[in-house]
Amino acid sequence: MTLPALPEESFHRVLCVVAHPDDMEYGTSAAVARWTARNIEVGYLLLTRGEAGMPNPPEETARLRLAEQQAACAVVGVEHLTVLEHPDGVLVYGLDLRRDICREIRRFKPDVVFGGDYAVETPFGFDQADHRAAGLATLDALRDAGNRWVFPEQIDDENLEPHSPRWYIVPGLAGSGATHGVDVTGEPLRRGIASLEAHAAYLAALPGHPAPADFIPKFTAMGGKAMGVEHAVLFRAHDLQAPPEFFTEAMQD
Repeated sequence: MTLPALPEESFHRVLCVVAHPDDMEYGTSAAVARWTARNIEVGYLLLTRGEAGMPNPPEETARLRLAEQQAACAVVGVEHLTVLEHPDGVLVYGLDLRRDICREIRRFKPDVVFGGDYAVETPFGFDQADHRAAGLATLDALRDAGNRWVFPEQIDDENLEPHSPRWYIVPGLAGSGATHGVDVTGEPLRRGIASLEAHAAYLAALPGHPAPADFIPKFTAMGGKAMGVEHAVLFRAHDLQAPPEFFTEAMQD
């Protein structure tokens, strides 16, 4: 069965929450390029500066990686970049992380929140610990952001308001739970590849890392087959405003 397109007409602002500089650029940024070209505002929230990702001294690495992330954002039209200073490599799931993500959801007021997977094992192997912590904290912060009694100091002292996004999306793979896709054929894919190429120094420090133009189109081509287009990025999408399936099934019975 062909996967449907993510209903872009239902959203105007997307917040992407990831652990590190470059996490958005392994395919997802091609979808971001499509969205920004359609006047959908996209913001990135990076939970760390990526200072543990290269052999350079941490502060030097952080400066370099943030400069490359800013260049990557410019390629795909992202103007809203927020970078936190949780420690790279030892990101801890907990209230501090949830609080910071909740704050950005309340501040940016997205219709869609993109978060990473929080499973230990993925089709690509065991996931990195920071990714798992970021993914689970993002999922919980979605609910936190809509409850005025959770982190109420943000409302009372920071003049923020509760906010409940409609959509929660995470990366998907054909045959592994993907529910929707975004057609990135053409210019969005080209810009997505260029956004990862912007992390040139970081990629150069990874022995044997393939060139972005050699592997990203292969993954998006697989996604394209699932959508019936040439290239696509796939997601598992959850409509948080839809009634739970067991309720609708019970009503039908």
